[in-house]
Amino acid sequence: MDISKILSELKEERRNIDEAITVLERLESGKSRRRGRPPGWLNRVATVTADGVEGPRRRGRPPGSKNKVKAE
Repeated sequence: MDISKILSELKEERRNIDEAITVLERLESGKSRRRGRPPGWLNRVATVTADGVEGPRRRGRPPGSKNKVKAE
């Protein structure tokens, strides 16, 4: 058994748990409905995919939209 590998994995897991606790604490403190745009940290949390990688944000019209640009 490689003790250093086990320690590094446990430290990584602890970082993940600490991050999850922080997010939950922030959500708990902001229970009341607020007006306006959500805070930036909440947007970053929402855009992270299941594998933990933040995907690029797509801008513009979705493919196949009915509002097409008229050619001149």
